[in-house]
Amino acid sequence: QVQLVESGGGLVQTGGSLRLSCLASGRTFRDYMMAWFRQAPGKKREFVARIRRFDGDTSYLESVKGRFTISKDNAKNTLYLQMNNLKPEDTAVYYCAAKSTPEIDYNYWGQGTQVTVSS
Repeated sequence: QVQLVESGGGLVQTGGSLRLSCLASGRTFRDYMMAWFRQAPGKKREFVARIRRFDGDTSYLESVKGRFTISKDNAKNTLYLQMNNLKPEDTAVYYCAAKSTPEIDYNYWGQGTQVTVSS
């Protein structure tokens, strides 16, 4: 079991930056594949970025490549999402997620943090 708590959301103008954090507790943080998802009003939840457990390989939604960076600090049990050059279409609730093996769906979720980008 792992518990996830996001923070760092807020209101920012177009072109601004935010850094989201996700603090994990419970089982060893480094054992999990971690990811960020988001859900905008009236839309389905979508994948934003993920980082693999052992080699730190990353993958991103095409529309955030070059603007967002996912990273983690195993010593602090914390996952990050650095978001630069934010756009109004990035407005959403952002969720941290975890899973223990690549073969399954993400099965641990945080409560979400709101990101609003004003034009």
